[in-house]
Amino acid sequence: MNYATIKWTDIANGEGVRISLFVSGCTHHCENCFNQVAWDFSYGEPFNEAVEAQILKELDSGYIAGLSLLGGEPLEPENQQALYPFIKKVKALFPDKTIWCYTGFIFDENTGDLKEKRKNLPFTKDLISLFDVLVDGPYLDAKKDIRLKFRGSSNQRVIDVQKTLQTGEIVLYLE
Repeated sequence: MNYATIKWTDIANGEGVRISLFVSGCTHHCENCFNQVAWDFSYGEPFNEAVEAQILKELDSGYIAGLSLLGGEPLEPENQQALYPFIKKVKALFPDKTIWCYTGFIFDENTGDLKEKRKNLPFTKDLISLFDVLVDGPYLDAKKDIRLKFRGSSNQRVIDVQKTLQTGEIVLYLE
């Protein structure tokens, strides 16, 4: 997996000061995407052990509230393979830090997977279960609303993953 950029002190993509990892690769190609350069899976730099170690070191800072995953598309199967072991490490080392993930795919509260079945891997459900918040749904330019918090278009949902998995019904993080 490659990554397009890392924002080490981001306040726009989740609550609090966060580290935001923008992965490369996306098949959605949403109209007027803010990050078209990251559609290409080979764009950017390799996400390797040194990059992981740097993120883990920075997450240890007291003022960092957590990690946000954006793209590109973090839940493309190619990216899930690299992110799953990394996110397991993050959760094990920093159980009190929140993990937010932004995806253009739709979360299926009945299965805990993605509704786009072809994008699910054997561990997709386990990966999603490590997130605290999932912002799902493609960006739709026709539904753009700059007044929305933590999302770009009104079709997107800001989901409390843990409460949703407990209840089996979508529980919105933000009403």
